[in-house]
Amino acid sequence: MGFNNQFGEWGSYVITSGDAVSIAKKACLAGARIIQYRDKTASRKQMLETARRLRDITTDHNVMLIVNDFIDVAMLVSADGIHLGQDDIPISEARNITPEGLIIGISTHSIDQAKEAEAAGADYIGIGPVFATPTKQGNVPIGMDIVREVVSIMHIPVVAIGGINPDNVNQLKGAGVTNVAMVRGFTSDTENVVRKINNMFLGL
Repeated sequence: MGFNNQFGEWGSYVITSGDAVSIAKKACLAGARIIQYRDKTASRKQMLETARRLRDITTDHNVMLIVNDFIDVAMLVSADGIHLGQDDIPISEARNITPEGLIIGISTHSIDQAKEAEAAGADYIGIGPVFATPTKQGNVPIGMDIVREVVSIMHIPVVAIGGINPDNVNQLKGAGVTNVAMVRGFTSDTENVVRKINNMFLGL
Protein backbone atom coordinates (compact mmCIF):
# COMPACT_ATOMS: atom_id res chain seq x y z
CA MET A 1 0.00 0.00 0.00
CA GLY A 2 1.34 3.43 -0.86
CA PHE A 3 2.12 6.04 1.76
CA ASN A 4 0.63 9.47 1.25
CA ASN A 5 2.57 12.34 2.78
CA GLN A 6 -0.08 14.87 1.87
CA PHE A 7 -1.51 16.83 4.77
CA GLY A 8 -4.68 15.41 6.25
CA GLU A 9 -4.84 12.27 4.12
CA TRP A 10 -4.35 9.83 6.95
CA GLY A 11 -7.63 9.83 8.79
CA SER A 12 -7.82 8.16 12.20
CA TYR A 13 -4.52 6.79 13.54
CA VAL A 14 -5.51 4.11 16.05
CA ILE A 15 -2.95 2.73 18.52
CA THR A 16 -4.14 -0.55 19.97
CA SER A 17 -4.35 -1.47 23.62
CA GLY A 18 -6.04 -4.32 25.43
CA ASP A 19 -7.91 -6.45 22.89
CA ALA A 20 -6.04 -5.25 19.82
CA VAL A 21 -7.95 -7.45 17.39
CA SER A 22 -11.37 -6.27 18.57
CA ILE A 23 -10.35 -2.61 18.48
CA ALA A 24 -8.81 -3.01 15.02
CA LYS A 25 -11.94 -4.66 13.64
CA LYS A 26 -14.19 -1.89 14.94
CA ALA A 27 -11.82 0.85 13.84
CA CYS A 28 -11.37 -0.52 10.33
CA LEU A 29 -15.10 -0.97 9.83
CA ALA A 30 -15.59 2.67 10.88
CA GLY A 31 -13.01 3.93 8.38
CA ALA A 32 -9.71 4.15 10.25
CA ARG A 33 -6.74 4.68 7.94
CA ILE A 34 -3.85 3.52 10.18
CA ILE A 35 -3.65 0.87 12.89
CA GLN A 36 -0.54 0.81 15.06
CA TYR A 37 -0.07 -2.44 16.92
CA ARG A 38 1.45 -1.60 20.29
CA ASP A 39 1.81 -4.14 23.09
CA LYS A 40 4.25 -3.68 25.96
CA THR A 41 3.42 -6.91 27.83
CA ALA A 42 2.90 -9.76 25.34
CA SER A 43 5.62 -12.24 24.46
CA ARG A 44 7.17 -11.93 21.02
CA LYS A 45 5.36 -15.13 19.98
CA GLN A 46 2.02 -13.71 21.11
CA MET A 47 2.78 -10.45 19.33
CA LEU A 48 3.48 -12.26 16.09
CA GLU A 49 0.20 -14.16 16.28
CA THR A 50 -1.76 -10.99 16.99
CA ALA A 51 0.09 -9.01 14.33
CA ARG A 52 -0.81 -11.64 11.73
CA ARG A 53 -4.48 -11.31 12.63
CA LEU A 54 -4.21 -7.53 12.42
CA ARG A 55 -2.50 -7.80 9.03
CA ASP A 56 -5.42 -9.86 7.73
CA ILE A 57 -7.95 -7.34 9.08
CA THR A 58 -6.12 -4.28 7.77
CA THR A 59 -5.53 -5.87 4.37
CA ASP A 60 -9.24 -6.64 4.03
CA HIS A 61 -10.06 -2.98 4.67
CA ASN A 62 -7.13 -1.40 2.80
CA VAL A 63 -5.77 0.08 6.04
CA MET A 64 -2.09 0.62 6.86
CA LEU A 65 -0.57 -1.48 9.65
CA ILE A 66 2.29 -0.06 11.69
CA VAL A 67 4.07 -2.20 14.30
CA ASN A 68 5.48 -0.46 17.37
CA ASP A 69 9.15 -1.14 18.24
CA PHE A 70 9.65 -4.64 16.83
CA ILE A 71 11.09 -4.66 13.32
CA ASP A 72 11.17 -8.46 13.13
CA VAL A 73 7.44 -8.70 13.81
CA ALA A 74 6.70 -5.97 11.29
CA MET A 75 8.69 -7.73 8.59
CA LEU A 76 7.30 -11.20 9.31
CA VAL A 77 3.72 -10.00 8.82
CA SER A 78 4.54 -7.66 5.91
CA ALA A 79 3.40 -4.59 7.85
CA ASP A 80 3.40 -1.24 6.08
CA GLY A 81 5.71 0.28 8.63
CA ILE A 82 7.31 0.41 12.04
CA HIS A 83 7.24 3.03 14.76
CA LEU A 84 10.42 3.49 16.77
CA GLY A 85 11.13 5.17 20.08
CA GLN A 86 14.13 7.26 21.07
CA ASP A 87 15.74 4.23 22.72
CA ASP A 88 15.24 1.89 19.76
CA ILE A 89 17.78 1.30 16.99
CA PRO A 90 18.56 4.36 14.86
CA ILE A 91 16.59 5.02 11.70
CA SER A 92 19.69 4.58 9.53
CA GLU A 93 20.25 1.10 10.93
CA ALA A 94 16.58 0.23 10.53
CA ARG A 95 16.79 1.20 6.86
CA ASN A 96 19.65 -1.25 6.40
CA ILE A 97 17.55 -4.25 7.42
CA THR A 98 14.07 -3.36 6.20
CA PRO A 99 12.54 -3.54 2.72
CA GLU A 100 12.56 -0.48 0.52
CA GLY A 101 9.42 1.54 1.01
CA LEU A 102 8.76 0.43 4.59
CA ILE A 103 7.40 3.40 6.54
CA ILE A 104 9.49 4.41 9.53
CA GLY A 105 8.03 6.72 12.12
CA ILE A 106 9.68 7.81 15.34
CA SER A 107 8.51 9.27 18.62
CA THR A 108 9.99 12.65 19.49
CA HIS A 109 9.67 14.72 22.62
CA SER A 110 11.37 17.99 21.73
CA ILE A 111 12.17 20.32 18.85
CA ASP A 112 15.73 19.00 18.62
CA GLN A 113 14.57 15.38 18.45
CA ALA A 114 12.06 16.29 15.75
CA LYS A 115 14.80 17.93 13.67
CA GLU A 116 17.10 14.95 14.16
CA ALA A 117 14.37 12.50 13.12
CA GLU A 118 13.67 14.37 9.90
CA ALA A 119 17.38 14.67 9.09
CA ALA A 120 17.80 10.93 9.71
CA GLY A 121 15.12 10.13 7.15
CA ALA A 122 11.99 9.45 9.18
CA ASP A 123 8.81 9.26 7.10
CA TYR A 124 6.84 10.91 9.90
CA ILE A 125 7.26 11.85 13.53
CA GLY A 126 5.10 11.48 16.58
CA ILE A 127 5.40 14.50 18.86
CA GLY A 128 4.42 14.39 22.51
CA PRO A 129 3.22 13.73 25.02
CA VAL A 130 1.24 16.90 24.36
CA PHE A 131 -0.81 16.53 27.52
CA ALA A 132 -0.37 14.40 30.64
CA THR A 133 -1.06 10.72 30.02
CA PRO A 134 -0.71 7.51 32.05
CA THR A 135 0.77 5.69 29.04
CA LYS A 136 3.81 8.00 29.07
CA GLN A 137 4.54 8.29 32.77
CA GLY A 138 7.80 10.07 33.44
CA ASN A 139 7.60 12.18 30.28
CA VAL A 140 6.73 15.80 31.00
CA PRO A 141 3.99 17.12 28.68
CA ILE A 142 5.49 19.34 26.00
CA GLY A 143 2.43 21.57 25.58
CA MET A 144 0.87 23.23 22.56
CA ASP A 145 3.59 25.84 21.94
CA ILE A 146 6.17 23.14 21.17
CA VAL A 147 3.70 21.37 18.90
CA ARG A 148 3.09 24.55 16.92
CA GLU A 149 6.82 25.20 16.55
CA VAL A 150 7.52 21.65 15.42
CA VAL A 151 4.72 21.83 12.84
CA SER A 152 6.15 25.09 11.51
CA ILE A 153 9.59 23.64 10.78
CA MET A 154 8.85 20.06 9.70
CA HIS A 155 8.64 18.95 6.07
CA ILE A 156 7.29 15.51 6.98
CA PRO A 157 3.97 14.61 8.62
CA VAL A 158 3.61 15.45 12.31
CA VAL A 159 1.34 13.26 14.41
CA ALA A 160 0.50 14.51 17.89
CA ILE A 161 0.22 11.98 20.72
CA GLY A 162 -0.17 11.90 24.47
CA GLY A 163 -3.22 12.73 26.56
CA ILE A 164 -5.32 13.37 23.46
CA ASN A 165 -9.04 12.74 23.51
CA PRO A 166 -12.04 13.78 21.41
CA ASP A 167 -12.44 16.92 23.54
CA ASN A 168 -9.01 18.41 22.84
CA VAL A 169 -8.44 17.27 19.25
CA ASN A 170 -9.64 20.63 17.94
CA GLN A 171 -6.67 22.38 19.56
CA LEU A 172 -4.26 20.14 17.69
CA LYS A 173 -6.11 20.39 14.41
CA GLY A 174 -5.83 24.17 14.77
CA ALA A 175 -2.09 23.85 15.40
CA GLY A 176 -1.69 22.23 11.99
CA VAL A 177 -0.70 18.68 12.90
CA THR A 178 -1.15 16.09 10.18
CA ASN A 179 -3.13 13.99 12.58
CA VAL A 180 -3.47 12.74 16.13
CA ALA A 181 -2.79 9.27 17.45
CA MET A 182 -4.67 8.02 20.46
CA VAL A 183 -4.51 4.94 22.66
CA ARG A 184 -7.16 5.41 25.35
CA GLY A 185 -9.28 7.62 23.10
CA PHE A 186 -10.16 4.69 20.86
CA THR A 187 -10.70 2.01 23.51
CA SER A 188 -14.34 2.88 24.09
CA ASP A 189 -16.96 3.92 21.55
CA THR A 190 -14.31 3.12 18.96
CA GLU A 191 -16.48 3.46 15.86
CA ASN A 192 -17.88 6.87 16.73
CA VAL A 193 -14.51 8.27 17.75
CA VAL A 194 -12.95 7.06 14.48
CA ARG A 195 -15.73 8.73 12.51
CA LYS A 196 -15.34 11.95 14.47
CA ILE A 197 -11.59 12.13 13.79
CA ASN A 198 -12.10 11.30 10.11
CA ASN A 199 -14.70 14.00 9.82
CA MET A 200 -12.36 16.52 11.45
CA PHE A 201 -9.26 15.73 9.36
CA LEU A 202 -10.76 14.42 6.14
CA GLY A 203 -14.20 15.99 6.01
CA LEU A 204 -15.82 12.55 5.83
